[in-house]
Amino acid sequence: MLDLKFIRKNPEKSKNAIKNRGKKALEVFNDLMDKDRFYRELLTDIEALRSQRNEISKKIKDLKIAKKDKEAQNILDEANRIKEIIKSKEDKLSEIEKDMRTLSLIVPNMPHESVPSGNSEKDNKLVSESMEDKRDFSFKPLDHHTLGEALDILDFETASKLSGSRFALLKGMGAKLERAIIKLMLDIHTVQNDYLEILPPFLIKSDSLIGTGQLPKFEEDLYKIAGDNSLYLVPTAEVPLSNIHRDSIIDEAKLPIKYTAFTSCFRQEAGSYGKDTRGLIRNHQFNKVELVWLTKPEDSMDALMKLKNDAEEVLRALKIPYRVIELCSGDLGFSSSKTYDLEVWMPGENKFREISSCSNCMDFQARRMNARFRRKDKKIEYLHTLNGSGLAVGRTFAAILENYQNEDGSITVPEALRDYMEVDTIEL
Repeated sequence: MLDLKFIRKNPEKSKNAIKNRGKKALEVFNDLMDKDRFYRELLTDIEALRSQRNEISKKIKDLKIAKKDKEAQNILDEANRIKEIIKSKEDKLSEIEKDMRTLSLIVPNMPHESVPSGNSEKDNKLVSESMEDKRDFSFKPLDHHTLGEALDILDFETASKLSGSRFALLKGMGAKLERAIIKLMLDIHTVQNDYLEILPPFLIKSDSLIGTGQLPKFEEDLYKIAGDNSLYLVPTAEVPLSNIHRDSIIDEAKLPIKYTAFTSCFRQEAGSYGKDTRGLIRNHQFNKVELVWLTKPEDSMDALMKLKNDAEEVLRALKIPYRVIELCSGDLGFSSSKTYDLEVWMPGENKFREISSCSNCMDFQARRMNARFRRKDKKIEYLHTLNGSGLAVGRTFAAILENYQNEDGSITVPEALRDYMEVDTIEL
């Protein structure tokens, strides 16, 4: 949620920032600003009428003391008329407040001034490449879907029979590999990078989803629990982790707070019909290890770089080639002010695939959650929230299969996973 006080003081700067998010974002922003202008005009009218009513009330009191009841009655009629006008305007004010609340929840965050301007992913900026582990295959590499089915560790046909399309069933060494990846990620983040591990509920109230920005804008992507109007399956652990401190005030000395969690995630993928229908890339249910930071405003940009590096640490440990992309203004997520994507090389597809999105939401989510901190001088301010995948487990699984495949169809287990897997190779 944007800061209306800031927007009122900086209308053109704010409008230009939102304009960089795209036409639809600007339309909603303009609607909000029109409502806000009307709201302030109406409020000024109400305050003037209240002042007028107070003056009349004082006159009535004076006239009654002077026993001029007839004159007092005439003025009383005027006071009642003003009272009715105030009531009508207050009712209208209440309606506008509701409209503004609705609009404020669907206006995206402002891009940070350092974000490159652009309209789509084509305008994103390459920051760095870590390709020293990229292999030169002496054979044509296969995609993870083909490899997994041939090794009998991935079974999409049975998953479809059980649950429909865009689900996966992992078997034997496939299930063990998934579990090993999760364990490695959590060990890196909790032992090496000092995150506090959380195991949150997988069912989340609508208030929490509003807090992080999934509601109301992205409701079609969520799985809602039948018979309960307030519970949803968690789309990402960002939601419960960020909302731990909703409606709370944290002492400055406790910041930054760093959380990590493994959860299954559930998304309808409503806008992806016909896209990435094979394999583990875009499923309705998938596993993910999430990273969340809560920081002071002046520390959040440094925190974003540290969070990004923590996510990269997993890829470095697994020796998977990847690159870092800075998203342009038109490709930012709804709640993000600045985002870096990590993309892994997938030799079976001959392309890069996103495996983590590391974002600084600044105070956008904190305003929606009413999550604040108290400085040493007792001043209370909104927190800055950050989140990123550390990493998407299914996509990591897919990247391992494609980058560590052998000509005979077996998969060499990355060194970082061998103690967890207790084997060096996955083979039929």
